Amino acid sequence: MVMKKPLFHLSPLLIFLLHSTTTLAQPAAAPAPAGPTNVTKILEKAGQFTLLIRLMKATSVADQIDHQLNDSNNGMTLFAPSDNAFSGLSSGTLNSLNDQQKVALIQFHVIPSYITVSQFQTMSNPIRTNAGDSSPYKYPLNVTTFGNSVNISTGITNTSVSGTVYTDGQLAVYQVDKVLLPWDLFGAKPPAPAPAPAKPKKKAGSADDTPDDTTLATSGASSLKVTVQNVVVFGFAMVAATMLSR
Repeated sequence: MVMKKPLFHLSPLLIFLLHSTTTLAQPAAAPAPAGPTNVTKILEKAGQFTLLIRLMKATSVADQIDHQLNDSNNGMTLFAPSDNAFSGLSSGTLNSLNDQQKVALIQFHVIPSYITVSQFQTMSNPIRTNAGDSSPYKYPLNVTTFGNSVNISTGITNTSVSGTVYTDGQLAVYQVDKVLLPWDLFGAKPPAPAPAPAKPKKKAGSADDTPDDTTLATSGASSLKVTVQNVVVFGFAMVAATMLSR
């Protein structure tokens, strides 16, 4: 009986070469980004944050964030308004601010600690931002949560976190669809304190008008002195009249 030879015969060496070629052709995993953290590069990679990047550079807030992240162990959280968020502002809103106010506006979007979405559930309001004073009529920022939804209120702006742009355990960047407008820059000024009540006017004949003992004594002494003087004068007059009548 004649054995038929297979049409294809793969030697062990050929099988090894084919396997090695296939393994080498697989794409390698992307390396972790090298160098210090750069918040503007993170936003540039994410896209749709052109106006925020421009303002962060112009106000030097970007440099402040990078220095704090790279020169200390402190974390940071950034609420990042998208370009659509800025386009939703009324015309002339940004142009009405001076340089110092623009710095405060961007710092109002920065929390000087790393906060995860779940940590927002246990935070106490108002949250202090890099803008400073969080008291009413200044820079209060209040956060409420419902499940995984994070809602933000400034007293003027109400919005929510629409997505996580970046997080690495030290820096968290969350997208918001509205620019967070602080009360100190865009809200009505607090009412002026009420003036102190005027002191009531004294009524005639009141107890305050009653002369005290010292006044009475002085007045009495003066009256007695005048009386004595009158008696002496009268006495001299009588004596003179008697002598003339003789």
